[in-house]
Amino acid sequence: MKYFTKEVKIAIVAIVGLVVLFLGMNFLKGLDLFSTDNRYYISFRDISGLSSSSPIYADGYKVGVVRGIVYDYSQSKDIIVEADINKDMRIPKGSSAEIVSDLMGNVKVNLLLASNPRERVNPGETIVGGINDGAMGQMKDLIPVVQDMLPKLDSILASVNLLLQDPAIANSLHNVETVTGNLTVSTRRLNILLGTLNRRMPGLLAKADGVMDNAQVVTSNLSKVDVEGTMSKVNATLDNVQAFTDQLNNNTGSLGLLMRDPNLYYNLNATVKSADSLLIDLKSHPKRYVHFSVFGRKDK
Repeated sequence: MKYFTKEVKIAIVAIVGLVVLFLGMNFLKGLDLFSTDNRYYISFRDISGLSSSSPIYADGYKVGVVRGIVYDYSQSKDIIVEADINKDMRIPKGSSAEIVSDLMGNVKVNLLLASNPRERVNPGETIVGGINDGAMGQMKDLIPVVQDMLPKLDSILASVNLLLQDPAIANSLHNVETVTGNLTVSTRRLNILLGTLNRRMPGLLAKADGVMDNAQVVTSNLSKVDVEGTMSKVNATLDNVQAFTDQLNNNTGSLGLLMRDPNLYYNLNATVKSADSLLIDLKSHPKRYVHFSVFGRKDK
């Protein structure tokens, strides 16, 4: 017991504490010193902030962890990432890996498994890796576009400010308010008109039904009319009118001679003149033609 002095005990406790601290730190990092995982190597041109203990996923499931990173300071070779992957994980030949960063800055490795059921990547072999920027990469690609757009946006905003300062805009807005008020009034009147129309619609429909009934009665009466007989009578009347017209145009008939004989016209004209002269003389000398006396005497 003389070997376990106070100093030896303190040293043993310190060593045990350091071992426990080392094991605890590695455990918190996700590293297991007693792990039976297979060791693979992944080569990258750029690891984009990847570090030890970063997780490795396959199809969204964690299958391993980054054990370490070997950087070639001569920059003649790729960066080699040591990956401990579960021994039950079978990596098909032709698979690759990519580094993915999210918006929170977390970095992980995704295994892109190939569809090769016959060949596999053996432990200790190297897998080709790359970088998938994801949403951050798309945002990086948009930065030059945004920078090119900023001067144009500045110019557009300046134009908009000048446009808004134009008094015509305020007048237009005032006119829009007036038009909106007018539309409100018109809409109210239209609603009143529609309400009145709805109230009167039954009566109008009843009148329309009456008109349709009357039209049906008229149509029924018209269907009863002997159209053929009526047209026969009309044709007969037109024939009589045609015959009468022919007689007027015929020089041999009485009516034709009466209308076309010039001697008859002259005789009638002379008779009218004689009658006119007789009437004038009768008015001037009535006693020549009418003799009347109370005592029966004649006026000479």
